[in-house]
Amino acid sequence: MNGTTLWQALALMLVIEGLLPLISPTGWRRMFEQILALGNGQIRFFGLCSIAAGTILLALLA
Repeated sequence: MNGTTLWQALALMLVIEGLLPLISPTGWRRMFEQILALGNGQIRFFGLCSIAAGTILLALLA
């Protein structure tokens, strides 16, 4: 893995992250309203789960 691969991965992440607001801005807004209603501990838990899933996926693909 080199620097180019990292930038490509970040660019792909931005494309994927931009799909929901492009396709369904109302659904995207509702999702963020629900996230705002969560407590800090719940948000941290989802962040931890996301990091763990990404790490496992990277390990499986490497």
